[in-house]
Amino acid sequence: MQPEFYAEGPAVLIERQERSLIIADPHFGVEADLHRHGLHFQSATDSRLARLLAVIEQADPDYLIVLGDLKHMIPYVTYQERTEMPEVLRKIRRETEFRLAPGNHDTGLEHYLEKGELLPMNGALIDGTGYFHGHTIPDPALLGHLILCGHHHPVVNIYDTVGCALRGTPGYLLAEIDPSVWGPVPADPTRVLLVPAFYELAGGMDVRLIPGNKISPIAKAILTETGEVFLKDGTYVAPFTELRPDPLEGV
Repeated sequence: MQPEFYAEGPAVLIERQERSLIIADPHFGVEADLHRHGLHFQSATDSRLARLLAVIEQADPDYLIVLGDLKHMIPYVTYQERTEMPEVLRKIRRETEFRLAPGNHDTGLEHYLEKGELLPMNGALIDGTGYFHGHTIPDPALLGHLILCGHHHPVVNIYDTVGCALRGTPGYLLAEIDPSVWGPVPADPTRVLLVPAFYELAGGMDVRLIPGNKISPIAKAILTETGEVFLKDGTYVAPFTELRPDPLEGV
């Protein structure tokens, strides 16, 4: 099984018996929250959805799996989300089947979903691969498999001998985790693929800072010596342990 990456997303396709297209953290409706903080932007839902539909057309999946934070506002549903979400979901369903691994921003979305679309909070195993948002401890059934999760908004900063060659580009971190703190360790290793945010202005966390971070149980369990880093188009960057530190750190 070789993942297929779509830089236009960013999105990744996992193909085994079925073709699953995965995105994370689209944060539809974010503009309402920006407005509350004095930042006034027109809704970008149409353009964000158009980008998603274009990737769906290109990938031709059996499922679209969203790794949480389909919507943005916590802990309620804004007027923008109430008016836009039904149309977002209608257009997605018209192209492919839909599944949501609920994230910490997805309160209230169950009212807009159809039967079978909402996965358990701690994740689900679909066609041999685990999917969940990443802010909780994963279901034990996911351990011993590849798990895709969102929540962390990983970005890649690449530094060379003269400074910064690439800053803040969405990227992927693939690594094994140590699940022993949660219970019995499965015979097969558990790997996680941290998927970058689909929301184009999300920013994110430098992949070098994710392992051991309090952002999630998964982050604390990452085995850095097994880590590998990829750009959003799937370009291999380097083993995690060979990433150069920011030359300005500690200055």
